[in-house]
Amino acid sequence: MSDVVEKTLTALPSLLSLDSQPGAAKLSSTSKLGQLIRSITELTSKHEEEKLIHRELESIKEQVSSPNTSMRQMKELMVRAIYCEMLGYETSFSYIHAIKLAQQGTALEKRVGYLTVSLFLNETHELLVLLVNTVLKDLQSTNLIEVCMALTAVSQMFPKDMIPAILPLVEDKLNHPKEIIRRKAVLALYKFYMIAPNQVQHIHNKFRKALCDKDPGVMTASLHIYLRIIQENPEGYKDLTASFVTILKQVVGGKLPMDFNYHSVPAPWLQIQLLRILSVLGKNDQSTSEIMYEVLGESLRRAELNHNITYAILFECVKCIYTVHPKSDLLEKAAKCIGNFVLSPKINLKYLGLKALTYVVQQDPKLALQHQMTIIECLDHPDLIIKRETLELLFRITNAQNVTVIVEKMLEFLCISKDDYMTTDLVGKVAELAEKYLFEYAPDNEWFIETMNTVFSVGGDMMEPDIPNSFLKLLSEGFDSVEEDRKLRLFAVDSYISLLQGEPGKLPQHFLQVISWVLGEYSHLREEIEPAAVLKLLAKLLDLKKTNSETKSWVLMAVMKICDGGAGISVAQEISEIYSNSLDTVLRQKAQELQQLSQNPELRARVLPRHTGLEPLEVDSSLSFLDGFVSEALASGAAPYKPPHQRQEELAHTKALSLEPYGLSLPISLSSCSISDRQSPTLLSMSSGLSGDSNDVSHKESSATLKLDGVKRVWGREGYLAQRDPVEEAAQVEVPSPIRSPIQQGEADDSHSQTATPAPTPECKQEKQQLASSLFVGLASHSPVCLMGKSEPNLSQRFRQKAKGSVSSPKATDQTPNSLVSAPIVVDNYLSDNLLDPITSELTLSSPKQTLSQAPTNANGTCDEAFAGSDTKGKESFLIRGSGVPVPDEDEEPGGREDLCLSSYLPAEHTGLPHSEITPLCSDQSLDLSACHVEEEESLGLILFIHNSSHSDIQQILLEFDTNELEVSCVLDGLVQEVRSHSVAVCQYSLTVKKPSVHVEVVGMVSYQFPAGTPQSVSFSYKLPLTSFIRPLTVSTEEYGKMWLTFSNDTKQNLTLISDGLESLRATLSALKKKLPIHVVEIIGVEGIVACRLLPDQPCLIHCRVHAGTLAVWLRSRVPDLPDCLVYYCQRALLEH
Repeated sequence: MSDVVEKTLTALPSLLSLDSQPGAAKLSSTSKLGQLIRSITELTSKHEEEKLIHRELESIKEQVSSPNTSMRQMKELMVRAIYCEMLGYETSFSYIHAIKLAQQGTALEKRVGYLTVSLFLNETHELLVLLVNTVLKDLQSTNLIEVCMALTAVSQMFPKDMIPAILPLVEDKLNHPKEIIRRKAVLALYKFYMIAPNQVQHIHNKFRKALCDKDPGVMTASLHIYLRIIQENPEGYKDLTASFVTILKQVVGGKLPMDFNYHSVPAPWLQIQLLRILSVLGKNDQSTSEIMYEVLGESLRRAELNHNITYAILFECVKCIYTVHPKSDLLEKAAKCIGNFVLSPKINLKYLGLKALTYVVQQDPKLALQHQMTIIECLDHPDLIIKRETLELLFRITNAQNVTVIVEKMLEFLCISKDDYMTTDLVGKVAELAEKYLFEYAPDNEWFIETMNTVFSVGGDMMEPDIPNSFLKLLSEGFDSVEEDRKLRLFAVDSYISLLQGEPGKLPQHFLQVISWVLGEYSHLREEIEPAAVLKLLAKLLDLKKTNSETKSWVLMAVMKICDGGAGISVAQEISEIYSNSLDTVLRQKAQELQQLSQNPELRARVLPRHTGLEPLEVDSSLSFLDGFVSEALASGAAPYKPPHQRQEELAHTKALSLEPYGLSLPISLSSCSISDRQSPTLLSMSSGLSGDSNDVSHKESSATLKLDGVKRVWGREGYLAQRDPVEEAAQVEVPSPIRSPIQQGEADDSHSQTATPAPTPECKQEKQQLASSLFVGLASHSPVCLMGKSEPNLSQRFRQKAKGSVSSPKATDQTPNSLVSAPIVVDNYLSDNLLDPITSELTLSSPKQTLSQAPTNANGTCDEAFAGSDTKGKESFLIRGSGVPVPDEDEEPGGREDLCLSSYLPAEHTGLPHSEITPLCSDQSLDLSACHVEEEESLGLILFIHNSSHSDIQQILLEFDTNELEVSCVLDGLVQEVRSHSVAVCQYSLTVKKPSVHVEVVGMVSYQFPAGTPQSVSFSYKLPLTSFIRPLTVSTEEYGKMWLTFSNDTKQNLTLISDGLESLRATLSALKKKLPIHVVEIIGVEGIVACRLLPDQPCLIHCRVHAGTLAVWLRSRVPDLPDCLVYYCQRALLEH
């Protein structure tokens, strides 16, 4: 790196020099910039600097406005403006002149103009639209420098609204003869993919061409795109695994030019990028992982130089080895590498080792046992970052046997931590551990309440709000045992009363709110304490100066619940009199309520009844009682309700740029009919509407002119962004009843040492060994405990209520899937042109046969043997239902899988309906899972076939689904708890899309158990196109027009016509109708309207118009992402035709 810095410093004076003469090696003493810098360095105060800069800005402003200023002088003025802007002074007057400088002048002057614009303007700036024509002109220039400057500006500043205007020109640059142009074009497309992926879906084949480019720089740039798209859809790019492996082999073997070496390491950043891609492709896929085993071992072997960049390669290589399907010898090498990091005396390497150990400890818990003493020493390390990463590692290995010791160490660190981020993070981790192991560990209620008290005290007001809310929910809902509920609540009441009797002024506001709620709800359980005594303690909180209005409202609410005759009423009356005249509206309302309820016990008993915390509340979430009012308001002309996110999107679109070309003028016969810009497309023409505002829903049919009253002339894509409130500085609090550690931590050394700590005394060493035995208990391979990172299915929520009749967590198994293994594919040259054709490429992995013995990886699903303790947060669990009655296969011989015909097991009600091919999802030695989907008129059904291929019955079958895109619901009732030997069980589910995307995926896990065996589980995934959830929508032209005006989420795109001529629109719509489930409402001349719906009832309207040899489509829907997804399928359908 030193040689790079040296070259940069050497070239810096010539870059700053405004003297255009060749050979100028230093900043000209006569240049205005040099004089400005010299003047600023001689100043002695900030006030003098401000006066100097203001005079300079006035001079610059006067000169840029002068018509006699030459381009060379303008260049110098822009450089001086950049320097003033860098010092923090506003130079907005120069922005427009920077754009002008980029539009004209010599290459050097345009270079300064583009530099100034890139530094001054962001993606949402209103002046950026003035740069579009300049960029378009420079992209078509024959001057390489101008093309490079335009591509750089595109990748830095252009928002997604401007992408359609420049995308074709950027695509053409992928074929440019100069490699620097091709590389910059790839980087520009990478920027486009990040901000608007749907607009570059059609050029994925060109990404493959960039991967095959003969220049390594272009190929390296394409890896950024591939890493992104592979992370989103790894199944679609499995065929490129061998290509990435071949590239990595050539890089590791030193086949690239020496220019790509860094400290004798061949292309280290390219290696890191390839390792990240391979880890995504090989995850849970044995056949794909086997292709990369050899190159992973070679990467570990060659990264032997003692340099930071080789350590980075080793770290990524270790992560990749532990992510792909495991191989024993590679795991041993990776474990040895982690050990070298952890045992290193250098702080950076030790941190890297702890980071890697934290990542891999879930796959190999025994690895932490090998370095337990080193981890214990890291707890006392003087470097706080090492301490924090060590606590993160301990959090990952927490189980029911070591939770108390780990919580103690975390609380010790919290008491000395002064970093807000670390405090917030650790507070959340301690709360999660306390709640997760409240039932498993089941110590006494004292441990849980005291731990949460420490969390509330140390975390203060910086903790996440869901922590106290979930804690109160747990106390309210209780557990299975009434006696346990009473004990927990009683201890909480006793603890909080003792805290209020001490110094409550030092407690955080969130903690005071928790105390107020608990005492208001459960202080009556402690019968020996008078309500008046509790009221006086709460009244003390109202008198504290630090108590804010929100906390006071919590206290007043608690007083309402407690006051019950006698002295309590007098205390409540005094409080209500004090706050009945408060300036705070909420406090004044609470005081009035308190006054009324304290005087009327019967009313208080009805409004605030006790012993009703466990009764379910019926909530009308649809607010159906307002239907009559809403109907009357709509009939009177009121606007329909729009949710907040829709209003935000409309505001953003209102200020967005429309880059669609204007349509042709109206025919003479229609010129007398002046049509509003936002008029429905079902009327005479949409020639003006294609370029108008797509979100203004005001429309009056009687209007004969275009109404522009109240339209803001403000440029910008996102509009004004909400400002985040600054985080208030946390006050110092006293920790009540902290949990003491059995082993006192030594004083931390303030200095950051790069050497190992001194050897401990025998007594200290013995204490550390005892601590290690407490921390790392339960990590042996034979132990049945479950680590924190692998939570059980019945403990998936934060602050869980004990599940009644819950299924026991199955034990983790370590079995190898019984699957077909594809042979490794060898590619001699990563520049092979076969990548350009994904259909006929030799790199495409052979597709498996449609049998139950198929490999876990196939077109629609993936499968892997999963630990039963894997995280199932947010999953839906189903026992096998419906038609899942065991169906014995009389014709099949035991052990035979080959000739099993699953189509015969389709439910009778689905035999006449269209359905997909039955796709094997996953299999192991005993169970095979297959699936298909059935397209019904009003729903999409998912049929799962569970085949028991073993000689024993399978019991306790549980299906769990984990997907954020779909809602999975069981169709039929009736439980099936077992599947007999060599039988098939059929399950039916109904799928509904919650968030549209191009492809939706059903991800889940099936767990089962033999009568005399250990629990086992297999995970699976099933991918469906969004078109499976689309149905034609039959509407009239009038209904179409009314709906069009009410939808605000829209997308515009130009598509390719199938044929030329008068019938091109009809032919194109017919082709779309064959490929997609749409309904053509009407075709009038060169315009057509189409309708469809997303199940169950989300319409999407499409307006089509033939213009300039293309099909301009405009899609609208009330669902935000639906138009973009349908545009993708329309493009794909026309390309396949």
